[in-house]
Amino acid sequence: ADRGVLGTSGLSVAATGVGAWAWGDRSGYWGSDWKADRAKNLEAYRTLLTGGVDFIDTAEVYGFGKSEELLNEFMSNTAGDPDFAAPILATKFAPLPLRWGADDVPKALRASMSRLGKSKVGLYMQHWPAFGIQDRANDAFLEGLCRCYEQGLCDAVGVSNFNAERITAAAKMFKARGVPFASNQVQYSLIYRAPELDTGVLEACNEAGVTLVAYSPMAQGLLTGKYSTGAGSVKPAGPRGAIFTDARRAAVESLVGALREVGAAHGDKTPAQVAVNYCMSKGTVPIPGAKDAKQAASVVGCLGWRLEAAEVEALEKAAKAVPASPGAPFEAW
Repeated sequence: ADRGVLGTSGLSVAATGVGAWAWGDRSGYWGSDWKADRAKNLEAYRTLLTGGVDFIDTAEVYGFGKSEELLNEFMSNTAGDPDFAAPILATKFAPLPLRWGADDVPKALRASMSRLGKSKVGLYMQHWPAFGIQDRANDAFLEGLCRCYEQGLCDAVGVSNFNAERITAAAKMFKARGVPFASNQVQYSLIYRAPELDTGVLEACNEAGVTLVAYSPMAQGLLTGKYSTGAGSVKPAGPRGAIFTDARRAAVESLVGALREVGAAHGDKTPAQVAVNYCMSKGTVPIPGAKDAKQAASVVGCLGWRLEAAEVEALEKAAKAVPASPGAPFEAW
């Protein structure tokens, strides 16, 4: 099986996971009606689990808790069926206003576990670093993560959107407490390599023995070829439409062509699968989204093979012609 261990934890997960951001999304970001999508999301879940993709990433803020509730329903749907492995669940604490203390973290995790119908999760993370006046609460939040582990509520802890300095400080604290530090989840893709090239985040993760979990490995769909500028092309609904300008979609065309070419050499893999496998080949664990059975089968098809070093190099060269994806503001906090 194509698996890896997250950071200093003993958590063994599929070499690609899946992100459940769009499951139960009520913000309108992914454009559609979550209720109508529920049946499709369930099919995605079943396809992922039967295909060996058992690492599922969610958060208390996704769908304002609805993503976690749907996961509970989906797990109930497959409970006791030997064809479905039990998923390794990762969820996240949001440093929302009015949260200041260490005890806010296990309290939030207990609420997440209640929505998930679980008495323990595999991985619990801080979703982004608190900033501005709340910045002084960050040490308390790391302490809170330690308490979650010490109280037996999670198998490991992690962070998300942390810069290099924050990773190093967190690693020091977790190590002193004997708390397994699994991952730092950041944006990373063929057209967003800042953690590797600019910010020192990947290096800090490597030094601390922490796995980089890559969100938006397909650049929110830009690398799939689905949004090309040719005749009959489509533009995504919602806020992504503003990011996917015509110029940006045109700039990515030749890179999508290169992804397609590499995919053909690996038994007809799609540009999306090559984009995800690129992240795997770079030693990260990507978490692409999958809203339906077809997208889930595509994620499953990312397992069991890797790009050759020369292919990685060729794709990186082709990607230089594309303006980098916008980074998340959290990364500068």
